[in-house]
Amino acid sequence: MTVLILLLGIVTSVGAQQTSMVTIKKGKFVPLYGSIDKKPLEVAAFEMDIYPVTNAQFVAFLKKYPEYSRSKIKGIFADKSYLSHWQSDFDYGKNNLSNAPVTNVSWFAAKKYCECEGKRLPAMDEWEYVAMADEKRIDARTKEAFNKYIMSWYEKPKTYANPIGQTFKNYWGVYDMHGLVWEWTSDFNSIFLSGESRKDKDTDKNLFCGSGSVNATDLMNYAAFMRYAFRGSLKARYTTRNLGFRCAKDKVALVKTIQNLR
Repeated sequence: MTVLILLLGIVTSVGAQQTSMVTIKKGKFVPLYGSIDKKPLEVAAFEMDIYPVTNAQFVAFLKKYPEYSRSKIKGIFADKSYLSHWQSDFDYGKNNLSNAPVTNVSWFAAKKYCECEGKRLPAMDEWEYVAMADEKRIDARTKEAFNKYIMSWYEKPKTYANPIGQTFKNYWGVYDMHGLVWEWTSDFNSIFLSGESRKDKDTDKNLFCGSGSVNATDLMNYAAFMRYAFRGSLKARYTTRNLGFRCAKDKVALVKTIQNLR
């Protein structure tokens, strides 16, 4: 009984510290790519950050792990653009808001940040599963207005400079899946789009450069295609001004753990 009370106390404490995360319940969806037979893929329950990681949060991380600062990170872990818009190693400058998403970070740095928080980067399927929700529906991909919103963001410049939380709150309670920055996923390069990908789409154009998407018959496929194509063009050490990240975490089976202690 003492152990059970102690465990509950620890879990309560941890939960109180992680108010920036929400639970994403398990479910199924059919992604644009990755499901050869087009059958629904099952996504297990997990937790996801409500917002992308900010400049201020990343500075705090760098001060604890200075080997990931701009001047000390090894070239195999980040290209020359890594945090290049910052004033210095631990100063993002007065032109970059503290509550704006951190960008120009490599996959290696993003992965390390999440691990140091006891989290991980979300898988691509997890990210797409959450991203298909609007304010009221788990899957809003067939809604024309939703897809037009996503497409209009693709055309807007410098949205990465905006504060987090200024876009809509989706069904899961998550902000900024669309409208702020592109985001790293743990398996960003698991689906490679190239000229050979024409077997996946009814086109002979080179999908890697994006020209094949002009023949997409609906906005849902076009919007999703752009995300997959962007991810397919990345390497883990790459950094871009409009690419940030958020973290995720496996859902702890608390009830089962408590039952095992009884």
